[in-house]
Amino acid sequence: MRKSASKRGAAGTQDPDKFRRYRARQKAKGMKLLRIWVPDPDAPGFAEEARRQAALLRGAAEEAEALAFIEEVADLDPET
Repeated sequence: MRKSASKRGAAGTQDPDKFRRYRARQKAKGMKLLRIWVPDPDAPGFAEEARRQAALLRGAAEEAEALAFIEEVADLDPET
């Protein structure tokens, strides 16, 4: 990790230790940082491929199972 001789606070700059402290707080809460690559929805062909895959699932048992799972685990009540 690169060390800085001074803490920067001007607009557009960041405290170099801010992310380290944030990660430490999240880790203390039992969280783990995960980075993944996902398809870019702005990439050429993305929309067509998404439609193709959705059409393959339409009406399939896997679609119903996935939607049931999403409904079961979704927290639709912001008060809870």
